[in-house]
Amino acid sequence: MSEVHVDPTWVQLSYLVAAVLFVIALKSMSSPRTARSGLLIGAIGAALATGVLFFSGIKLANLALILGFLVVGSVVGLVAARRVKMTAMPQLVALFNGVGGGAAALIAVVEYLVVDSDDLLFLIFTVATVIIGSVAFSGSIVTFLKLQELMTTRPVVIPLGKWITILVAVATLAGGVWLIVAPQQWLLWALLGLGLLFGVLFVLPVGGADVPIVISLLNALTGLAVAASGYVLDNVLLLIAGTLVGASGTLLTNLMAKAMGRPLTATLFGAFSGTTAGGGAATSDRPVRSSSANDVAIMLGFANKVILVPGYGLAVAQAQSTLRELADLLTEKGIEVDYAIHPVAGRMPGHMNVLLAEASVPYEQLKEMDEINPEFSATDVVLVVGANDVVNPAARTDKSAPIYGMPILDVDAAQQIVFLKRSMRPGFAGIENEILFDPKTTLLFGDAKDSLNKVVSALKNV
Repeated sequence: MSEVHVDPTWVQLSYLVAAVLFVIALKSMSSPRTARSGLLIGAIGAALATGVLFFSGIKLANLALILGFLVVGSVVGLVAARRVKMTAMPQLVALFNGVGGGAAALIAVVEYLVVDSDDLLFLIFTVATVIIGSVAFSGSIVTFLKLQELMTTRPVVIPLGKWITILVAVATLAGGVWLIVAPQQWLLWALLGLGLLFGVLFVLPVGGADVPIVISLLNALTGLAVAASGYVLDNVLLLIAGTLVGASGTLLTNLMAKAMGRPLTATLFGAFSGTTAGGGAATSDRPVRSSSANDVAIMLGFANKVILVPGYGLAVAQAQSTLRELADLLTEKGIEVDYAIHPVAGRMPGHMNVLLAEASVPYEQLKEMDEINPEFSATDVVLVVGANDVVNPAARTDKSAPIYGMPILDVDAAQQIVFLKRSMRPGFAGIENEILFDPKTTLLFGDAKDSLNKVVSALKNV
């Protein structure tokens, strides 16, 4: 390798401060109450780490070009983050994650071409960065396309897909070993291409309902790629930051898989054995009981305890503030109100927490699944707004269902159930919800925000 650059003491201390800020930010984001400050602390740490680089004594070539792209990237990121709808937040996370993995892979490629070193550790970490980064990039792009519904959300299984995926994986690992043993530039480009191909093959068989878990896994891979690039670039801060992302992403992936009640292997390879949770459009001609906003308002107004179950449909309708207004109105009437939050409600972990935080819903009213489930049997009315798979009893009773084994909210234990739905279209898993046909279930069809506004207006006169 080239001559090692030793950073001045003040630079090393600055990196240490940035690393501590990253740790504090990660800890703060473990709770909705401190998540906002955690994000700010993390941003300060990233700004410090980036700013110090320009004054660290390292000779930067093409400084104007670097600054130009820094400005362009900052503007694009700011505009995208401010304009993105809450419903599209998972897609944005997937894109940002993919950019991180792709950047790490490209940096490793450039460093290999510039340094031209035969140092064993340098080659090992370069190969690791290129493979992991390229897989994270192309895999994240496919998850974006699935979540944005620019391609089918159902599992895509190509002919002999299982064996082709295995073949590409073996070829990628073999190419990596070959590059380490006998460094050649063409091998590096081939390795990059194989990594990109494997990322696509890796995610295609994953069904829409499982995509959030894959996003978390790809996020962990991006972290590992960044950590490996820290060695390639001889940058301790990248090593620390990447390790934090990799470790937290791995833990989150494991927690999400448990929340879905499915082993990670079933999520990643279930399509090859028919056990994946995909999207669909199954419908039924069985009769259901529908009602008006006035009837729902009367039902709520005479209850002693009401539980609100928010889901992705709430985010689509941007009805969180209206739901908060309804909850406040019920509370004023002396009715006990809680929100039931499933770990994977929406399209990503914490989706509902963030959505309700926008409407200033008190954190004390947000109850996680394990805490709220015992309370459903003593609840007069459950109001489900846009949730489907996370309350579907098929997860408990139907072994053929793709969500079988997933822990759900025990909505069916309540005395009365009200569903706000646009139509009878099933959830992301593509299966019907038996609760909809339960005699104690009432459906209120229409846009969630419009329906809630009508219920609120009617409730004021109850």
